[in-house]
Amino acid sequence: MPPDPIASPPNPMTASASPLPPIAFIGGGNMASAIIGGLLQRGLPAGQIEVVEPFEPARAALQDKFGITAQPAAGDALARAALVVWAVKPQTFKEAAAATRAHTATALHLSVAAGIPTDSIARWLDTQHIVRAMPNTPALVGKGITGLFARPQVDPQGKALVERVIATTGQFVWVEAEEQLDAVTALSGSGPAYVFLFLEAMTQAGVDMGLPPAQAYQLAVATFQGASELAARSPESAEVLRQRVTSKGGTTHAAITHLQAAQVPAHFIAAMRAAEARAKELAAEFGA
Repeated sequence: MPPDPIASPPNPMTASASPLPPIAFIGGGNMASAIIGGLLQRGLPAGQIEVVEPFEPARAALQDKFGITAQPAAGDALARAALVVWAVKPQTFKEAAAATRAHTATALHLSVAAGIPTDSIARWLDTQHIVRAMPNTPALVGKGITGLFARPQVDPQGKALVERVIATTGQFVWVEAEEQLDAVTALSGSGPAYVFLFLEAMTQAGVDMGLPPAQAYQLAVATFQGASELAARSPESAEVLRQRVTSKGGTTHAAITHLQAAQVPAHFIAAMRAAEARAKELAAEFGA
């Protein structure tokens, strides 16, 4: 049986909730923008957000989109942040940490940088108050899901703060062991690309069978949306839902048996294990 459906995340800016404290972002790219946009939409004043972004085009984009003046380098203004969100590329994290840690010694740190273990982050920032996150790109439209891991020194209030921030991008789950984030990476972190690959194939098949490309793509996207929503609302497993639409001798049965004969499910699982293995490699490579 599938797990209980995940409830819609609470609005982090409801009247009953305490106001969010100042938040700083190290890196102002897509994932930072997704979180910033969610926070602003839910009422956090732009003046409560600090951003450090070394690349001028990214700073200009933040100004144009959100009215936020990002700084090219870390400075004293970061000291007021209760939470620092690390949205940098893995290969630049260590250098950025060296330039920032003097200003953020008392903050809680939330890393959305792929592949960097918290042991490395703790060493680079000289703090144990770290939460590591594995989001995915649907966060850009508020439909993401993020895996979260907190080091033991993060208290319940710190975890609650992280939840309120991440909830602006969609759903979240906490994992008990940091190593499980490699599985989260392979499943949901890389998962949107798997969906896009299937959308490509389904669209091409539709075109090959005589449909206009735009119509084929619309049908494919709507099918994924509808099936995902049905699965999210149903108490039944994906296996049972599949069986309900697979009448023996019918069209769906013909397609499913062809996929099974070609061992597509097994190959798909093997592909995800390859993603998991690569996540472990990246941790060893960038976390030194």
